[in-house]
Amino acid sequence: MRSLSMIAENIEKIRAELPEDVKLIAVSKLKPVEDIQEAYAASQRAFGENYATELRDKAAVMPKDIEWHFIGHLQGKQLKYYIPFVSMIHGVDSIEHLEEVEKAAAKVGRVVDVLLQVHVAQEETKFGFLPEEVENGKWKVESELPHVRVCGVMGMASHTEDEARVRADFRRIHEIFDRLKTGSFANHPEFKEISMGMSHDWRIAVEEGSTMIRLGTSIFGARDYSNAGKMPALQ
Repeated sequence: MRSLSMIAENIEKIRAELPEDVKLIAVSKLKPVEDIQEAYAASQRAFGENYATELRDKAAVMPKDIEWHFIGHLQGKQLKYYIPFVSMIHGVDSIEHLEEVEKAAAKVGRVVDVLLQVHVAQEETKFGFLPEEVENGKWKVESELPHVRVCGVMGMASHTEDEARVRADFRRIHEIFDRLKTGSFANHPEFKEISMGMSHDWRIAVEEGSTMIRLGTSIFGARDYSNAGKMPALQ
């Protein structure tokens, strides 16, 4: 049985290794509010959620100084649940989704920070813009999408034990970021984030330039996926 201090201990160990300029996103999907409260007590303030209504319900009962990051696959009809307060949306993987975020943000009068998700991994099931789509795109979001602020890129490496492949994937994501930073977003100081790295590969991601890592299992332990997306509303 997990001791009450294990989450705090895990966060402390990760922070001891993590460079000061890399943000830790604690992925709390499918974890109870009590676990988030324990992480919060350990001074963790940035949390990542994958399911819209779960994010909405947790935010309603947790302290208001939490940064909520939506890291799941974006669905336009569910934006209304978190668009009024979300700090950043990590997985914008199409022009259509950018436009949906624009419409939802305009309705509530916000400018919402997003990351462009790029697909470099071997698995076809993963989402994201193909590298050539991102690099060759005509990004004029400041004029066409005034309620969206593109702050960088997000991506995942191939799920493999081949460290060289994982490193190559992260390096490719960073190269895409660099080309955008010196191209379409050259005059956008907010374009500075590279979100890559999870519990099994975050150290490689940091070595390859990640500015945000998304850790769940390393902080909270294994999770039960049997009720994924079906969590009841919190009271």
